[in-house]
Amino acid sequence: MNIIIADDEEFIRLGLQKILTKMDLDIHVIGSYSNGMDAWAHISKLGDGELDVLITDIKMPMMDGLKLIEHLRDKSIATIVLSGFSEFEYARKALRFGVRDYLLKPVDKANLYELLIQIKQELGEQKQAAIEAADGALPTEVISKEKEHYVIEQMKNILEQEYGKNFEMERMAETVGMSANYLSRLFKQETGMTLTDYLIDIRIDKAKQFLTDHPNLKNYEISQLVGYSDPVYFNKLFKKMTGDTPKDYKGKHR
Repeated sequence: MNIIIADDEEFIRLGLQKILTKMDLDIHVIGSYSNGMDAWAHISKLGDGELDVLITDIKMPMMDGLKLIEHLRDKSIATIVLSGFSEFEYARKALRFGVRDYLLKPVDKANLYELLIQIKQELGEQKQAAIEAADGALPTEVISKEKEHYVIEQMKNILEQEYGKNFEMERMAETVGMSANYLSRLFKQETGMTLTDYLIDIRIDKAKQFLTDHPNLKNYEISQLVGYSDPVYFNKLFKKMTGDTPKDYKGKHR
């Protein structure tokens, strides 16, 4: 899987490259740039299939991340946006530009790993679909509306019950008997939300319950209970979603 990184902070680029090369996903970082213009200069020279993933910051000199993403609209490249806490809502809006997903800084290694696994599986499915189309094969995932509804309800139940565990798209897809790519698109189509955002809502709601019903629990304990290994990331996400820090929320609901 070929990846290009674009971020104006060198330590973030170097850190990401180190994380990526240690993952067991056959990853090759083929470019690392401090601005969107240099990144685009490289990408524009690549042929179809030579770049699989772009990981880009939003605010960069010369050409920002959104402008870079606009240039990619005609290319089949999965884009992951990095954002600081203050740009969180801005990053969510970037999803409308065809962005695959967004990650808060500092990047959670587990979240990045899960996302790249999903993308790798989707790339494999796309290649298989192209082979089947060339061979005149019929689609293999034409299912009834009734089954679609059942699958979505099943997915919601799984997320409600297993919100505290690592999110593994492939395992969930196997459970309902679909490919991860098809399931992801179906869930967004039926609920209007990505699986990631739906899970975030569940986790934050559960965190509120823990803060209210179990005030003696430490913040890091609640963070782990709702599926976040990094309590700092959990604090930032909780405040963004509720307007309060976990501590303030607990104080208001005693």
